[in-house]
Amino acid sequence: MKVTLLGTGGSAGLPQIGGVDGRGDWGRVDPAEPRNRRSRPSIVIHANDGRNILVDTGPDLRYQLTNCGIGKIDAVIYTHAHADHVAGLDDVRILNRILGTPMPAYATADVWAELRRRFDYVFKPWNGGFFGRPALETHDIAPGLPFELFGQTILPIDQDHGFTRSLGLRIGDFAYCTDVVRLDETALAALKGVKSWVVDCFTPANDHPTHAGLETVQGWVDQLRPQRTILTHMGPAMDYKMLLATLPPGIEPGYDGMELAP
Repeated sequence: MKVTLLGTGGSAGLPQIGGVDGRGDWGRVDPAEPRNRRSRPSIVIHANDGRNILVDTGPDLRYQLTNCGIGKIDAVIYTHAHADHVAGLDDVRILNRILGTPMPAYATADVWAELRRRFDYVFKPWNGGFFGRPALETHDIAPGLPFELFGQTILPIDQDHGFTRSLGLRIGDFAYCTDVVRLDETALAALKGVKSWVVDCFTPANDHPTHAGLETVQGWVDQLRPQRTILTHMGPAMDYKMLLATLPPGIEPGYDGMELAP
């Protein structure tokens, strides 16, 4: 199995819209470092049989897939229904055309209810022919209940995302936990023994109301002791080279296009 980090930024990406010259607000990061340019958080899991599982369809989806050279997606998993994780849903119609069928998609019942409210046209019956809109083949998943997909056993993990819930995902020795501010004992137990962990870390110090800060992440790492921890969903104070120079061994910043072989 291989994993590609499509995007490692926060909900506004980096640079954010604005800036003195209108070409972007870089916050406290160095604009000359290309790994500080971050799109919205997403990954692709490359299954053992060669098929690709996309996690979330953020607003940068077209750019992310073309930038990383990924020309086909075989299934989608949604972690939650926030816009930075679902607003690229319309690009699934192109993936439908490549796949030739409605896209197998996996989410909790609450996420499906929200997506049906906001993207009702996606859920109309597909009767064959040209994909002029996205079409999904929906599957319900739930925290704590593993499911099988392309030879991979995937465990959804319930996460506290401040004002809502999100899903982390564990596949063997790898786990992906974006958009989380607190992990309870059940979640930590589900992550026990993980070796490669991609985890939300929005700030270099204290927690954001909906996202973990570095102090919290380091506490989780002390408990779980993964061999490798990669930070994602990084905000405008998370400079790549500063993090490389100051993070303890075993923890590193991710970057868009990074490939892992967990």
